[in-house]
Amino acid sequence: MAEIKSQTFHRFDPTRVPSPCYVVDEAAVEKNLQVLARVQRESGAKVLLALKAFSMFSLAPLVRRYLSGTCASGLFEARLGQEEFGGEVHTFSAAYTERDLREILKISHHVVFNSFGQWQRFQPLVKEAQALRPELKFGLRVNPNHSEGAVPLYDPCAPGSRLGIPLQAFAGQSLEGISGLHFHTLCEQEFAPLARTLDAVEEQFGHLLPDMQWLNFGGGHHITRGDYDVDGLIERIVQVQEKYQLQVYLEPGEAIAIHTGVLVAEVLDLTHNQMDLAILDTSATCHMPDTLEMPYRAEVFGAGEAGAKPHCYRLGGQTCLAGDVMGDYSFNEPLRIGQRLVFDDMAHYTMVKTSTFNGIGLPAIAIWNSETDDLRLVKEFGYQDFKQRLS
Repeated sequence: MAEIKSQTFHRFDPTRVPSPCYVVDEAAVEKNLQVLARVQRESGAKVLLALKAFSMFSLAPLVRRYLSGTCASGLFEARLGQEEFGGEVHTFSAAYTERDLREILKISHHVVFNSFGQWQRFQPLVKEAQALRPELKFGLRVNPNHSEGAVPLYDPCAPGSRLGIPLQAFAGQSLEGISGLHFHTLCEQEFAPLARTLDAVEEQFGHLLPDMQWLNFGGGHHITRGDYDVDGLIERIVQVQEKYQLQVYLEPGEAIAIHTGVLVAEVLDLTHNQMDLAILDTSATCHMPDTLEMPYRAEVFGAGEAGAKPHCYRLGGQTCLAGDVMGDYSFNEPLRIGQRLVFDDMAHYTMVKTSTFNGIGLPAIAIWNSETDDLRLVKEFGYQDFKQRLS
C-alpha cells in the first residue's frame, strides 16, 4: 500500500463533514510554517506564500504569524494578499494589461516583469507609481535555460518557454530602475536541483547581481518535506546574500500545504463493465485536476494498488468526461453506497483550481485541528456559485 502523507488524518472521521469536502489540518499547516520560519530566522531570507498554490485566506491569521507576505500572479491574487494576509505583496505576471497594472502598482511591494518590452512600455506608469510610493521595487524574471523538471508542462525552462528573460535578451538593455532579479525553475523539488540552478544563475547573471538589492529564488521548493536538506538551503542562502550583499526571497506555495489536507468523497453508485466501477460525488477534472494534468495518482486512505487487496474498483467522477477517473484502487472489503472515501494530500493546487464543469458543485471547505480535534466548516457552495461564473 502506498504511503499516506497526511498522517494526522488517520484519526479523522470523514462522516463529520459534508461530502465532498476539503479538510485542512491547521496544526499540520503550522508545523510547515514553523520550518519555513526557521529558514527565515537562520538564513535572513524572506519567505512568501505563493497564493497560486494555496489561497485559503481563512488561515491567513496563522500564515502571517510566520511568513513575510505573499506572492501573486496577477491583480486578484495581489488584492487577496493585501486584504487578507498582510506583509509584503510581490506580483509577477507573464504579461500585464494596463488596467490591471495600474491597480497592482498601488498595492504591491515588488512588481516583476517578464520582458524588457513590457518594462519599457509601462515606464510612464512605473514612474508615476514610484513617485507616489518610493518603497515600490521593480524586477525582471530571468530564464537560465537550466531544466530540472521531469514534466514539460511544469518546466519553466523547457525549450521555447515564455517565462523569464534569457541572457542573450539582456544585450544592450538598460537596467536603470531595476533593483532585483527573479527566477522560478523548480516544481516539487529538493535542495540539490536548486543548488544546480543557482550555479547556472550565477554563471549567467552573476555579473548583474552586485548591482541588485534582492534576488528571488521563486517557488517549487519542497522545503517542508521530511527529507529536504533545510540546513543546505540555509547555508546557500547565507552564502548568496553575503557574496552579493542582497536580500533573498523564497516563494513556496506547496511547501506550506503539503501533507496537511484531504478531500472527503462519497460512493454514489457501484456498477460493472469488465471490472467493478465506483462513481463518487467528486470529480478528478473538477476537484483534483492535477491528477490528470501532472499526472499523478491521489492515494486513498485504506486502499492499495489494483490487485494488492481482494476487492478492486475503478474510481470515477460524476461528469460526462470519459477520462474523469481517479484510478484503480483495491480494498479489503467491498465498497458500499454511501461509504466515505478520503483522498490524501489535497490541500495544494486543488481549491485554487476547482471548476464547475458539468454543473458539478464545489466541495465544501473545513478546518480541523488534529491536536484539539476542533472542527469548523468554513464554507459551503451552491447553485449561485455555479451560476455567477456564467452569464
